[in-house]
Amino acid sequence: MSQFSAEAEAELQSLLRQLLKSIKDRISGAPSIECAEEILLHLEETDKNFHNYEFVKYLRQYVESSLGAVIEEETESCARGEGYAVGSVQDTLVHAVTRKTRESGEYKQMMQTLKNTMMVVVESLINKFEEDQLRKEEMHRESQHQQSNSHYTDNCSDSDSSFNQSYAFIKQEQLQVLAEKLDPSRPKEVRWEALQALCCAPPSDVLSCESWSGLRRNLSAALADPDPDLSDKVLRFFAKTFSCSPLNVTREIYTSLAKSLESDFLYHKLSLPTGSAGIDVNRQDITRLLKQMRLMNDFQKEVTTFWIRHPEKYMEEIIESTFSLLSLHPEHGLETQGSEKALKPMHLIALLDIKATWFKKWMHGYYSRTVVFRLLERKYKSLVSTAQRTLYTTKELEYMYFVHSLCVLGRLLMYTNGRKLFPITVWKRKDPVSLTDLVVILISIMYQHPKPPHSDSSHAGVVHLLRTLGDRTECAVECLYQTPVIETLLAPIITLLKGKQAKLNSPETTLIHIADTLARIATTERGLSLFLYERNLVSGEGEGISAAHVIVQFTQRLLAKELPLLRNAETSYGVSGAFIFVCRQMYNTCEGLQVLRPYGLHECIAAAWKKTSSLSERVPTPVPGAIPSTSSQELQNVVVWEETLLDNLLNFAATPKGLLLLQQTGAINECVTYMFSRFTKKLQVSRCEKFGYGVMVTQVAATAPGVVALHSSGFVQALVVEIWSVLECGREDVRVVHPKSTPMDPIDRSCLKSFLSLVNLLSSPHAVWELLGQQPLPNKAEYNLREMPTSVTDLIDRLIAVNSDVKIHSLFNYEQSHTFGLRLLSVMCCNLDSLLLLESQYNISDMLLQCQKDNITDPSSDFIIDGLSVERNHILVRISVIGGPSERRLPLRVLQKGTDPYPWPMFSSYPLPKYYILNLPKTTRYGFSKASVMFLKPTMCFLYPPPVLADLLEKAVSHLSALPSERFFPPTDYIGQCGLNPECLNLCLFVCRYGRHLNLLRDNSEQDLCLLMKHCQELLSQQRPLHNSPPPDTLQGAYPGHDWFASTVFLIMAGDMERALRLLLHLSTLLTSAFLWPARLHGSVHLPMEIAQSSIHPVYSCTTHYVEMLLKTEVPLVFSAFRMSGFTPSQMCVQWLGQCFWNYLDWSEICHYVSTCVVMGPDYQVYMCVAVLKHLQQDILQHTQTQDLQVFLKEEPIQGFRVSNYLEFMEGLERSYRTMVLTDMNNISQRVS
Repeated sequence: MSQFSAEAEAELQSLLRQLLKSIKDRISGAPSIECAEEILLHLEETDKNFHNYEFVKYLRQYVESSLGAVIEEETESCARGEGYAVGSVQDTLVHAVTRKTRESGEYKQMMQTLKNTMMVVVESLINKFEEDQLRKEEMHRESQHQQSNSHYTDNCSDSDSSFNQSYAFIKQEQLQVLAEKLDPSRPKEVRWEALQALCCAPPSDVLSCESWSGLRRNLSAALADPDPDLSDKVLRFFAKTFSCSPLNVTREIYTSLAKSLESDFLYHKLSLPTGSAGIDVNRQDITRLLKQMRLMNDFQKEVTTFWIRHPEKYMEEIIESTFSLLSLHPEHGLETQGSEKALKPMHLIALLDIKATWFKKWMHGYYSRTVVFRLLERKYKSLVSTAQRTLYTTKELEYMYFVHSLCVLGRLLMYTNGRKLFPITVWKRKDPVSLTDLVVILISIMYQHPKPPHSDSSHAGVVHLLRTLGDRTECAVECLYQTPVIETLLAPIITLLKGKQAKLNSPETTLIHIADTLARIATTERGLSLFLYERNLVSGEGEGISAAHVIVQFTQRLLAKELPLLRNAETSYGVSGAFIFVCRQMYNTCEGLQVLRPYGLHECIAAAWKKTSSLSERVPTPVPGAIPSTSSQELQNVVVWEETLLDNLLNFAATPKGLLLLQQTGAINECVTYMFSRFTKKLQVSRCEKFGYGVMVTQVAATAPGVVALHSSGFVQALVVEIWSVLECGREDVRVVHPKSTPMDPIDRSCLKSFLSLVNLLSSPHAVWELLGQQPLPNKAEYNLREMPTSVTDLIDRLIAVNSDVKIHSLFNYEQSHTFGLRLLSVMCCNLDSLLLLESQYNISDMLLQCQKDNITDPSSDFIIDGLSVERNHILVRISVIGGPSERRLPLRVLQKGTDPYPWPMFSSYPLPKYYILNLPKTTRYGFSKASVMFLKPTMCFLYPPPVLADLLEKAVSHLSALPSERFFPPTDYIGQCGLNPECLNLCLFVCRYGRHLNLLRDNSEQDLCLLMKHCQELLSQQRPLHNSPPPDTLQGAYPGHDWFASTVFLIMAGDMERALRLLLHLSTLLTSAFLWPARLHGSVHLPMEIAQSSIHPVYSCTTHYVEMLLKTEVPLVFSAFRMSGFTPSQMCVQWLGQCFWNYLDWSEICHYVSTCVVMGPDYQVYMCVAVLKHLQQDILQHTQTQDLQVFLKEEPIQGFRVSNYLEFMEGLERSYRTMVLTDMNNISQRVS
């Protein structure tokens, strides 16, 4: 089959036409001829039906008939190895046969014949196509005039041939003829026919022709022609090019369109009518310009999706041609005579795209944004100045121009390079406009503009721009955190405070927007610092005053309704709520509360709430279908206002001292109930807070009144039910379709959040005392499978005290649920006061020992090692041994590799294996080491004998208590006559074991310690007030926890009860005792009655408050980690300080802590906590990521911390903060506000 017959050529032509029809869609979608060729060349790779086409089958058959014999011969030759070094690999054989076949004469003859034949076939197809095309052009010429009014549509006919009409090939000679026909001197009909033919040609061919420059000039002329038929036809050609051509083609068309418009505006010099007359868009010249601008704007908004795939110069040409058009200015010859203003391209593009969507898209990507800034800086800076207009007519076009310019400016100011364009020179303005000047102008517009009739007003645009700047830190620093800006924002407020009328056209709306901007500034660290400490911002009477003072004074006047302008109830609610929210951004931080506290804002809000609450009780029950009356609507507004006040009161609980202020208002129960209602709905705290209510719940749970409020609100019950639902319940249909996977972690991810919430709730001993005190376990004989626990006691009974078969069988997921309970128990037992309550009420240790004993199948065999026995062993060691990181060994919870997977000894009865008690060096006797002497007296180069620490503390306290300037509390003439308390002996055994382990106590020291505890109770009870009526539950009896500080002093004095009591008596007169000795001020007469009754100790409301304040400044990463985890530094510090760092530091460091606070001052308690958290920074950051920060801080000792290593750091804190901290500590006997 070396030659094709006439019949074969006809058949081949038919098959080729059929192939082209099959792939018509692929070719027509190609943007150019080159792309179409690429599609054909790679058709086998992209078309799954390639080998099913008849044309391909025909070619395969032709190749087989022409080369089949050659291939067989070469295959046999290679297989015999005749002359070829062919290996056994099949690929080598194939390559060798292919190479020899292509070198054969038969192959060359076949290719030459196929090439000649295909040239004939293709030429025949082209001739037939041209005949069809001419015939169809004639048909369309007749029908074209009937469709001349359609816009932006391609009127070329579809073709039934194998080629799509978009790819009608056109020769250079034909394009030259079309260019000549488009000459403006030719008749309209000739030019229209030429445009019709041009629309059917591929745009790439048109732009690549030699006569493109003349063709482009003629197209621009046709585009500016007053005849709409010609200009619309050119627009159709441009629109077709934009839709189906690559950027290298469309940029030429776009720049042509932009230059044509630029010439049009320069030539016609259109103007805006004066007076009330407007622009009629039906005017022929305006319609033509709008159509062209509309096509440009559509392309501007779409080009960003693909111009990154092309060279930057293409994009730069598009942007530059756009800026060249939009920057046309009256100074360029555009200004007309008289008072009329010129119509600019910016007017029309603002009319089409008022929000400047095109510019926002251009500024979105860094790729294009860089070019925009470069061109604006080098050549088109005047384009930015066109937006600096302060006087506008009432005409809608001018209004749209302003809003569009405002959107462009807002987008520019979002970026650093955009802000670098300022200052800029503005036409008809003497001085350049700086960034600060611009923001002040915008604020002035907001003040002077009438009340906005709709959301797209210029007033709303300015407000949106200010919000955008305030939400971006870098923008806010450069634009808003400037003295003139703050002064402009506060100017109306100061005017109103002076009793004068502010120049505001819409006072209520404008004041709300001012408050919104101020609140956004106050949410950032820099903005908050500006409000609190910059006293040059607002000039007061004779001296500077900070913005915070102005705002809080104005808020107080609003709440008291002392401003005549805002006495309307509905108006007052909105404005007052907005300014309370500004204050809230300050008082929900420690430093902000420090500044605002003297104003008693919490009392003002509480008073307003109480008044509003009495009004809200009159709200009638709504009746379905009834039209609410005016009075009813007003009462509904009162209800909303009441919730607003509660919400703002609640946010005082964000800090320890703020929580005390909230408790003093008497509204804590209502606030917590309100918080619970929002917490259950998973609502955000506010638009400015990044986290939910987790931190606030933890803060509230740290105090007795807070826990009571949480319990009464239903929060505790809801949390318990949620935990039980996650552990033991689930939808049956979900279990069938998606069975629950076996958890790999002790606490499954599905219940981790609930676990941490419960840990936060029970972190404080106050929560344990309130929720578990005097609450026995149910220990029922039978448990219903559908019975759900509703209290913490029930949860302990079902998940921790699983000491019977009935309880085991009542759990669907026994191991997972019991492991959850044991992990919770382990965290709770880290607080020694909580441990003592659990042990005294529920005998936790006996229960765990019995469970371990039950885990032995045979008395002669070892323990069964499983997850539960390992957890129980860990807890038993934790609660049986007291000691710091170097004084006890805690077993791990994971199994080891090797022959002995669990090397830690298990036990089911006391005494504890000695493996867990580390041997200590003898230098720790009497709580003394060489380091302690060098620490206390670093200037001395010799060492003291061991008893010197006790002597030093005793003499230091005796000396300080004798100084009137150091004596804070009046001395007491205590002569104790106490007997032994049998209940106290068991507790003292626990403490004395630790003392003997430290080689500090002799045997039988328990009675002396118990006697000391009894003396302390008698001493402190004499300083509690006598009540005519029964005191609150929290103040009944002695201090509810163990006196760990008195125990520490007893160990320091080596078990000498008399010396320890004498030291405590002298210390009780010093301010240091109020913070080192938590039991000292429990219900004391030295505190204001309302604070004493709150059971909120100064260690929490004062010490930990300043710990959080200093932490935010000195160790910001740690502070942020706590915020993210939902845990608070105050809760952890209260636990450390409450038990005198027992179980967290080694004994020598505990002695250093006590000595430091006694000798250096009580404020060193704050610095000590900050130093510890700084020491733990890396661990805190790591465990924040693993979402177990609370568990880590409570369970793990503080490894490697030495007081002496951080003494210099603490001295630096003293120099910076002592005046503030110590002043507040000295004021604990006064009312908080």
